[in-house]
Amino acid sequence: MVSANGQSERSFLFVPADRSERFAKAFAAGADAVIADLEDAVAPVFKGKARAALADALSPQQPLLVRVNGADTEWFDDDLRVCAAPGVAGVVLPKAEHADDITRIADYLGSAMPVFALIETALGMADAETIAAHPSVRRLLFGSIDFQVDLGIEGDANELLFFRSRLVFVSRLANLEAPVDGVTVRFDDPAAIMAEAQRARREGFGGKLCIHPQQVAAVNTTFSPTAEEVIWAQRVIAVASASGSNAVALDGKMIDKPVLDKAERILRKNRGLLA
Repeated sequence: MVSANGQSERSFLFVPADRSERFAKAFAAGADAVIADLEDAVAPVFKGKARAALADALSPQQPLLVRVNGADTEWFDDDLRVCAAPGVAGVVLPKAEHADDITRIADYLGSAMPVFALIETALGMADAETIAAHPSVRRLLFGSIDFQVDLGIEGDANELLFFRSRLVFVSRLANLEAPVDGVTVRFDDPAAIMAEAQRARREGFGGKLCIHPQQVAAVNTTFSPTAEEVIWAQRVIAVASASGSNAVALDGKMIDKPVLDKAERILRKNRGLLA
């Protein structure tokens, strides 16, 4: 899924599906995508009520992603029925472990409905390449907290580096947009969210899940080109264009095709954000 300006979403903000009054506030906070959550944010006894509230609040003018309950739960089919209504931009599948579950979504909602596969378990990580290759999958999301619990991992830095890198790798193999990193549980610490978002960007992620509006600005800033990057990219393009097909250097470094590709990618993303 890409935003209206053609660029990949950077920030994905969860909102409980039964708190529809928060949807507009979430978009007002600057979130690129808002996820109406029917799963973790809603207690089992309130699933039906939350589903009804979401159905009443859906609007094509402000489309939402919907995190449904897991494919192995009693609520899954009813959740999919809600997702068939106008105003749903995509389905977030929690604990994605089998490509067959994505096929179930595609069979019910059509293959054009984007599926965002949330990798949260060892089984999902093991099958991530197959999941990413499914034609309905638009992006992989990392449910890092549930993943840590599933594997008994205590830390969330180097302890998860292998698994983060695997999601980046399989996303590229499947020609998907860069994956989306998991949440930062501290919402009142801008430095912490910025640091974790910067780490995710260095590792190849293209966005981050958010659980509070206060996290959105730091995430959007981190996954947007900096002014320095834009200036560098403009200089690279200018020097390369002036040289024709001749080898050329900038700031003591040769400009070859990978460098030129990087500069063009930065400028495309910047143009999209300014559109």
